[in-house]
Amino acid sequence: MARISLIDDMAAPESAAVVGKIRGARGGRLLNFYRALLHSPALASAWLDFNNAVRFQTALDDRLRELVIIRVAHLNGAGYVVDIHKARYAEPAGVTRSEVEALADWARASVFGPRECAMLAYVDAMTRDVTVPEAVFKTLREHYGERETVELTVLVAAYNMHTRVLRALDIDPENA
Repeated sequence: MARISLIDDMAAPESAAVVGKIRGARGGRLLNFYRALLHSPALASAWLDFNNAVRFQTALDDRLRELVIIRVAHLNGAGYVVDIHKARYAEPAGVTRSEVEALADWARASVFGPRECAMLAYVDAMTRDVTVPEAVFKTLREHYGERETVELTVLVAAYNMHTRVLRALDIDPENA
């Protein structure tokens, strides 16, 4: 159960514009995550803008993006994110159910190629240790240009923030 109340969009007329913006960008849905953020409408609005830029306004392909998000969620124990991305986003992005499951322990799986392994090692270093060893960064750069490296880094950081807010506030997933 969430540690804070989730804002009922019908009971918060001062947030109507932000709720409309979120629903418009999220296919009509107002996820529990945003219901929690609506305690601060300005933060909810800014979060939506930033999250949409990180996810949809980069040169990173959909598959890479989903691998990153799901791996960060696994590392941070954010089942909310793993479940929603497995159910809604992974398959359309080209990530199979078995690959989603393999992300929990990708280094032992043999389903990811060298480019994806370099990226996953980078995700692990950023998430677990914050400081990325030079060897991990060098391997990453063998596969990704500067723009991709920057965008990948910001995506990893953003989803670390996202999953940690979910965990700290113990926000429940939506009902099916």
